[in-house]
Amino acid sequence: MSGRPAPLVLRDLPPVIPVFPLTGVLLLPRGRLPLNIFEPRYLAMVRDALAAERLIGMIQPRNPEPTALPALYPVGCLGRISAFSETDDGRFLVTLSGVCRFRVTAELGLATPYRQVAPHFDSFAADLDPEAVDEAFDRPALTAALRAYLDLHGMSADWHAVDQAGAEALVNTLAMTCPFDPAEKQALLEAPTIAARAETMIALIRMAVAANAVPPERSLQ
Repeated sequence: MSGRPAPLVLRDLPPVIPVFPLTGVLLLPRGRLPLNIFEPRYLAMVRDALAAERLIGMIQPRNPEPTALPALYPVGCLGRISAFSETDDGRFLVTLSGVCRFRVTAELGLATPYRQVAPHFDSFAADLDPEAVDEAFDRPALTAALRAYLDLHGMSADWHAVDQAGAEALVNTLAMTCPFDPAEKQALLEAPTIAARAETMIALIRMAVAANAVPPERSLQ
């Protein structure tokens, strides 16, 4: 099943949202994130979201070690369930479409098995308007860094598609799918603009390539 409700505006966003803390997972506005939901508390969260506005906040825990209530990073991204199905063994296969980033102002008491927070969206209001996205960023530098990164790992890409992709789609897709560590993912999430996110990602990719490159004196052995 899937739903295509009207685009949200700032006044439509709820004062309380359920959150799904997941280390190393990034959702960005207009990005699409597939999720395999199997834990009972998050199955309950999805059922409750489906019965309401279909909205769930993705956020990272600060501490990757499993604890009952790990502290959360201050910024996450609200997603709307745009597609879902239920498997024979009771799991939900869900696609979240990114709506708007938020800043956590408070966490509410646990009236539900999953966590809920009071979000503040105002400083990220531009996320709701795709027309407000600034398309200007250093595409040649990002492409060059990405080529080196993929070559290092023996991977390839459809470079025509990369060249033709819009700024937001390209930068956000790479930010969501590249295997950056959780702190790096958070930095990408909190980058104020597409250009800033691209600059951060170029630096991260270059550091990853430099850290894994074979030193010249060893390459001849």
